[in-house]
Amino acid sequence: MEQHSKKPTAKKPYFHNHRQRLRERFAANASHMADYEILELLLTYAIPRKDTKSQAKALLERFGSLGGVFQARESAFKSIPGIGDSTQLFFQLLEECRIRTTQTPITDKAVVSSPDDVSEMVIARLGRCEHEEFWVILVDTKNRLQGFEKVSTGTIDQAPVFPREIMTLALEHRSSGIILVHNHPGGDPTPSSHDIKLTKRLQQVGQAMGVRILDHLIVAENNAYSFREHELI
Repeated sequence: MEQHSKKPTAKKPYFHNHRQRLRERFAANASHMADYEILELLLTYAIPRKDTKSQAKALLERFGSLGGVFQARESAFKSIPGIGDSTQLFFQLLEECRIRTTQTPITDKAVVSSPDDVSEMVIARLGRCEHEEFWVILVDTKNRLQGFEKVSTGTIDQAPVFPREIMTLALEHRSSGIILVHNHPGGDPTPSSHDIKLTKRLQQVGQAMGVRILDHLIVAENNAYSFREHELI
């Protein structure tokens, strides 16, 4: 009787067990793991069926720390070998989750009494943005937060702003006041002459339409410049 030999079982990649060990170590005591191991484990969810240790170490070498990795701008990842589009998208997803955790004042309808009440939220959203964007924070008659909406996206040094669009947003939300917000990707939050003229123009339009301009915040990296604090409003 002819015997059929069994097909050899395919061996699992050498890093398969390593990934499992990383998960087990994380579950047992994550605080005892090195930074590169934490990042290596995280990358396994973005880079399937490949060893991720070299990418984790390269990211830490390039950006200096875990904090540096997560604060890096999108374009900076392109220089890291083995970090493709899917991994960049993965980091963008993590960043969006982080940003949204700072927006609880909106869901809680918190009262805005100073720039500090919204600075974390606007810095999280715009501090790392590589192009200029213009947003508005909407509040009701009691200065309770109603929303944080994007008005326009521009280039590295300018975003087009039309007063009509901003006032339309305020009217749609039945807002009685707004805080203007935009970023300076170059890193300097000091307002330009154009920023000052635009703010005055929006104040005039807002006054005519019954919409208060409470402040204008300019975000640059981890800083936010307040027009109100500098008596420009």
